[in-house]
Amino acid sequence: MPDSHIILMIADEMACNARNPRPATIFDNAAEKTNLYGDTVEVDYGGYEVTVENFIRLLTGRHVPGTVPSKRLLTDDQSNILIYITGHGGDGFVKFQDNEEVSSQELADAFEQMWQKRRYREILFIVDSCQAYSMALPVYSPNILALGSSRVGEDSLSHHVDPKLGVYVADRYSYYLLQFLEKVGPTSRHTLADFLGVCPYHECLSHVTAKLDLYNRDPAQVSVLEFFGSRRSVEILDDAANFTAAPDVSAAADAAYASASTASHPVYLAYKPLFPF
Repeated sequence: MPDSHIILMIADEMACNARNPRPATIFDNAAEKTNLYGDTVEVDYGGYEVTVENFIRLLTGRHVPGTVPSKRLLTDDQSNILIYITGHGGDGFVKFQDNEEVSSQELADAFEQMWQKRRYREILFIVDSCQAYSMALPVYSPNILALGSSRVGEDSLSHHVDPKLGVYVADRYSYYLLQFLEKVGPTSRHTLADFLGVCPYHECLSHVTAKLDLYNRDPAQVSVLEFFGSRRSVEILDDAANFTAAPDVSAAADAAYASASTASHPVYLAYKPLFPF
C-alpha cells in the first residue's frame, strides 16, 4: 500500500515521550520484534493537529484554504476507505488528545456527507476502544461495514505489559488483528468473513461485534485486500478510446506519438483504482 494512500493521525506522545527508553520507537509486543514507528512511517497529522475538527474536515473534504494534498482524502465514488480508530472511548464517543471527544452521531453525519458528496464506494469502519460498538450504532449511510472491538457496556482490554516500560503495549484486538494481517499476501484468499472472525471472546475477553445491515455484499465474497491492500477494477468499454497529443509537445515527441497513434490501436480497457485510504 503506497503511503500516498494512507493518512496517519497520531499524537506522537508515545514515541517522543521523555520516559520512553527507546526514543522514536513503538513496539506492539515486549519482544520488540517490529518497530511500528519505523523509518518508512509518515505522520500526516501529528501532535496538536490531531483534533476532532481536523478529522471531520478530512472525512468530509471541508478543508481550510491551503491544505496540502497529503492532508486530504482524495477519494471518489469508486474508492474503498478503511477508517481505523484506536484509543480511549466510552458509550458513544472516542477521546482525542485527552481533552475532546468525537461522538458517534458526529461520525454518522460525516459519513452521510461523504455519501452525498460521492466520496466513497464502500467504507470499512473499525473502532478499538471500550464500548467500541456504540460508535457504529448511529451509522445510517449505505455501503458501510462497521465493527467494534467490544459491545456497549464492555471494556476493551490490553494484551500484555512490557516490563522495561512498565506499561501495556498493545490492545488485545489490535494485537490479534495484526497477527491475522501478517498472514495475508498479494494472492491471499482471505475474505471479510475471515476478518470478522478475528479475536473471538477467549482471546479478546470482549465481544467483537459488526454492523452488517448497511453493507450490501456478502462478506464471504469480499477479499480483505479490497481494504487492506491495493486492487484495481477493470471495465470493458464498448467504444474505442482515442488519445491525442497535448498541444505543447515537441515536434520529435509529436512524430513519435503519430507513429504509435492509438487511432490504429484502439484501447478497450479503462482502469479505475480502488485503493483504500
